[in-house]
Amino acid sequence: MARSSYLLFGIVSYLIFFATFLYLVGFVADIAWLPKTVDRPEPEGTALQGRFAIDVGLILLFGLQHSVMARRGFKAWWTRIVPEPIERSVYVLAASLVLILLFHLWQPIPYVLWDVRGGVAGPLLWALFAAGWVIVLTSTFLISHFELFGLSQVWANLRGAPGIAPTFRQPFFYRFVRHPLYSGFFIAFWATPLMTLGHLLLAAGMSIFMLVAIELEERDLLRMFGADYARYRMRVGKLAPRLWRGGS
Repeated sequence: MARSSYLLFGIVSYLIFFATFLYLVGFVADIAWLPKTVDRPEPEGTALQGRFAIDVGLILLFGLQHSVMARRGFKAWWTRIVPEPIERSVYVLAASLVLILLFHLWQPIPYVLWDVRGGVAGPLLWALFAAGWVIVLTSTFLISHFELFGLSQVWANLRGAPGIAPTFRQPFFYRFVRHPLYSGFFIAFWATPLMTLGHLLLAAGMSIFMLVAIELEERDLLRMFGADYARYRMRVGKLAPRLWRGGS
């Protein structure tokens, strides 16, 4: 009974995540028919400093949730409370709920920094924006999409199969870039034909979070895979293909 409940929880958590992910694409793209986006609706009655403070707080909350709950030490403590088969699903659900909170409370700051929607650059930036999200989604499947979002764990638990041991692989994008998933997010957040101050704040805040997250993640990967990952890090660029040895 518990195993079936864990599977159901994992499926529900995944569906909430996927709906949240799709909304994130529309939120950043400022799709007109969505109730809230990075630039809409126009704020009423809140001073610029207040809007800025709320948005920064929401980004910090997102970054803390992701970074803290992903650490090995937190997981070791957390799985004393949360059953191990659903630990990843709980993480995914928590991340989705924090993003939903960000969508709901986000304060647009619609001061335009650039607007190239009417020129040649507009379609090119939209194409780059779409490519970024394709890279994000493709990268998750390259490193086991369903394990990353908790479904493999609850399915293995239902079947009574042993836990999934981490393996060091370098499929497709990962042969050229160590963190293509983050590369895709960087592209998606920054490639926009209409850059407002609010969009800039979101892109910059998420970029800082991702740079910090990469450093924390690489420490875990070095502990997990040792010399294999150290050699990989020397050979492959962090966010873009490396044209020379050394650096990051």
